[in-house]
Amino acid sequence: MVLTLTSGNFREEVLQSGQPVLVDFWASWCGPCQKLGPIVDEVAAEAPGAKIGKVNVDEQNQLAAEYGVMSIPTLILFQNGKAVKRSVGVISKQELLSMLQS
Repeated sequence: MVLTLTSGNFREEVLQSGQPVLVDFWASWCGPCQKLGPIVDEVAAEAPGAKIGKVNVDEQNQLAAEYGVMSIPTLILFQNGKAVKRSVGVISKQELLSMLQS
């Protein structure tokens, strides 16, 4: 399941999570985001040990600014409340899975 993340639930769902959380910063008008979206959804179904969430940068621009998101799609992996990995642009499902496993 993919969570919809907002400034209202980000702290609880991401920063205070006991498991790794992969956050996809995206926008509806972004072509590469539309390409990456189904890959993120597939990975969410196959990665039971991690949470997957999406932040719509148009609706949550404060969160995007806080984490230095300049280009989308941007994926950030959080562990123990800290951003530990980042990827910008479309990546393959395999690259996404390996990002979660390392």
